[in-house]
Amino acid sequence: MVYSEELAIRIRKSIAHLEHCTEKEMMGGLAFMLNDKMCVGILKDELLCRIDPVRHEEALTQTGCREMDFTGKSMKGWIMVAEEGMKTKKLLDGWIALAIEFNAKAKKSKPKTRSTKAKK
Repeated sequence: MVYSEELAIRIRKSIAHLEHCTEKEMMGGLAFMLNDKMCVGILKDELLCRIDPVRHEEALTQTGCREMDFTGKSMKGWIMVAEEGMKTKKLLDGWIALAIEFNAKAKKSKPKTRSTKAKK
C-alpha cells in the first residue's frame, strides 16, 4: 500500500485529541475513521476529506482542492486536497476541521452483506 507516511503523521498529530478515532487501510490508502465513519484519508500523497455536500462547491474554489474521482464520477461531499492546499499546519487543520464538523451529521455506511442465491 503506497501512501504518504509524512501526511499520515501530520494527520495523526492533528486528530490526536479526538476520541473514537481509528485507522483503516482501504482504497489503496489510509482512512481515519471517527465514530466508525470515514472522516479523512490519504490516497497517494493527497488528503481525502468527507465534508458536508452543501460546502462542496465552496471547497472546490480553494487552492489545491479538487473533486474526488476515485470511482470515475464525482461524489458530492468527497474532495481531494493536494500538497499546495495543505502545506501549512493551519491549512491542513482547516480541512480536517471541515471533515470533523460533517462527521457529526454523517450517517454510517451500512455493513456490506453478501447476496445469497434464492433457493429452488
